[in-house]
Amino acid sequence: MPNPETLEKLPPKLREIVQLFASAPKSMRLQALLEYSKKVPALPERYQGHNAMEQVHECQSPFFLATEVEDGRLKLYFDVPAEAPTVRGYAGILSEGLGGETPEAVLNVPDDFYYEMGLAELITPMRLRGMSAILHRLKNQARSAA
Repeated sequence: MPNPETLEKLPPKLREIVQLFASAPKSMRLQALLEYSKKVPALPERYQGHNAMEQVHECQSPFFLATEVEDGRLKLYFDVPAEAPTVRGYAGILSEGLGGETPEAVLNVPDDFYYEMGLAELITPMRLRGMSAILHRLKNQARSAA
């Protein structure tokens, strides 16, 4: 069961995703993560070729991200190869769970929220460090946008 203190710090959509993962059996969590890999929206043309995107070098897989603010809400863009489905799934979770939130809401997300989802049972420590770095970079961009 996820930590209630962590849950209360999450924006509603991300909270729902965390609770879904936490309540699912281990085998279903991996399947759900793979499903989220299909939910990463296509990049707008302005970001094709990683123009103005920040690379997260700590990731084993090539991972690029960019944020924009529109009407005080964040728009998130990720580029992750399909050959990295678990990391791409994490990008899908961030996109669905944090897209459209305020910079402040993103900054309040606990750095290790993905542990509450049971992902540590599915993913290697090296990939978890990469996920931590992704969230850190995302927060840096949100901070700059705020």
